[in-house]
Amino acid sequence: MPPIIAQEKPAARYEQVKLYITGRIAAGEWQAGRRLPSESELVEQLGVSRMTVHRALRELMAEGVVTRAQGVGTFVAEPRQRVEMLELRDIADDITAGGHTHTTRVVALDERRADSDLATAFEQRPGARLFHSVIVHYEDGTPLQVEERFVSPHFAPDFLDQDFTLTHPHRYLSRIAAAEDVEHVVFAVTPDPAICALLDLREPEACLQLMRRTWVGGRVVMKGIFTSSGSRYSFVGRYRP
Repeated sequence: MPPIIAQEKPAARYEQVKLYITGRIAAGEWQAGRRLPSESELVEQLGVSRMTVHRALRELMAEGVVTRAQGVGTFVAEPRQRVEMLELRDIADDITAGGHTHTTRVVALDERRADSDLATAFEQRPGARLFHSVIVHYEDGTPLQVEERFVSPHFAPDFLDQDFTLTHPHRYLSRIAAAEDVEHVVFAVTPDPAICALLDLREPEACLQLMRRTWVGGRVVMKGIFTSSGSRYSFVGRYRP
């Protein structure tokens, strides 16, 4: 059968998949609790790639439209009131919640001296000591995100001693203390050659970059820069009032 999803706008196909699914739900064809077709079935029905279907389902799950049970399938979620926002989430949880395998590669784990920009971000003087990490997150062997963090040694003195292939900075830092204030800024960027290499991009493509600062005890304790391939991953938050 011919593909249901139009081919003329490949960059927006995942949005068309989302509209197809939400349209069936809105029309009452797929009720709350119903199991959706599998990723393979949607690929065949809609004539799109598996990555396109996976991204659409990932975003719908983050938006609370569907739920996913590992090894069982994807189901229409119970409707609830919600407000979109960015929240502190662990990419590892997003990946494993979708039934996929999360792995990491530690590219850098070292100490840096704050330049003028970092000093301003941490509200300190230039030259202040900071811990630094660069980690690549993979889903089923495909790189999704490059995570770069700068961390206050006063907040996390053992940061450089961690094995971040076994735990993840988000979890480690959250165990020390929950963030009291969070600042998020999102950009669309063209990645430099180093990021392209880490994300295994054959050609530069638009990427989403989230910059995050967190405060504990009235002090900036972390600045993170999270760069994701625009065609593989997106930032979606969920809030329950």
